[in-house]
Amino acid sequence: MTCELNYEDEGGVVPMLNLRIGDTNGDYYVKLKGSEEGFHGGDDGGAACSSSGMMSSSRWCSLWWWAKLVLLFSFLGVLAAVFLKWVGPFFMDKEIIPIINWEKATFSTPVLGLLIFVSVALFPTFLLPSSPSMWVAGMTFGYGFGFLLIMGGVAIGISLPYFIGSLFHHKIQGWIERYPKNASAIRLAGEGNWFNQLRAVALIRISPFPYIIYNYCAVATNVRYAPYLFGSLMGMVPEIFLTIYTGILIQTLADASHDRHSLSAPQIIFNVFGFGLTVITTVIVTTYAKSRLKELQKDEELLLQ
Repeated sequence: MTCELNYEDEGGVVPMLNLRIGDTNGDYYVKLKGSEEGFHGGDDGGAACSSSGMMSSSRWCSLWWWAKLVLLFSFLGVLAAVFLKWVGPFFMDKEIIPIINWEKATFSTPVLGLLIFVSVALFPTFLLPSSPSMWVAGMTFGYGFGFLLIMGGVAIGISLPYFIGSLFHHKIQGWIERYPKNASAIRLAGEGNWFNQLRAVALIRISPFPYIIYNYCAVATNVRYAPYLFGSLMGMVPEIFLTIYTGILIQTLADASHDRHSLSAPQIIFNVFGFGLTVITTVIVTTYAKSRLKELQKDEELLLQ
């Protein structure tokens, strides 16, 4: 290998470095040309082009993602409009209206309210879903009294499994330890002071973690009852409003079908917009809760290291 340093002009301002590398196949030459500021290779332009290409590709990916999101919600909106216009009334005639008529003929409003309260309070203890009862609360009592009725039942529905689970604390704790990846999030509820536990429980309730399962698993994380109760009630508010709105929407469709007239265009637009806004808000809040839980998990892991 030889190295030759030449100058292209008399002042020696621009140096030229010729590098010759020899092997069995022949000689290869590499020429490096410099300037007053220093030597410049040929990769800067390529790097700039590569960086520019990556920025352009990222921009197009972002635009394509938003385009897909708009198309998805447009499709869902059209699908919801079709359901409200034709499928909903037909389904109401065959299934929902007979059930509503049976309820009105069998139970008075106070008795129906008591049944809703009892079902919301007791069904989670027996691992049964209470969403249908919440729909009936929305259909019968609306947002105001329906919300208070559900919240009262939920307070009991999350407390009974907590106290029952305390009797089997060690067994539940052993079951949780079998699934460390899934259980890492709920363990956060038992860490820190009262406020930290309240925040962790609220985020868990907003996240997609199963409502009925957490009722029993919470006690194994050593979370205190007060932050568990109030955090659960705070975290379940979005879900409760969604179920109440669903019940009101079902009642609207049932009334339209019972009166033998289809929903008007403003009614369809209002219901589709309201339902879509409710779902979008729930998704945003749930996504935020999941991200916050991940951040809390990372912080906890850093503290343990």
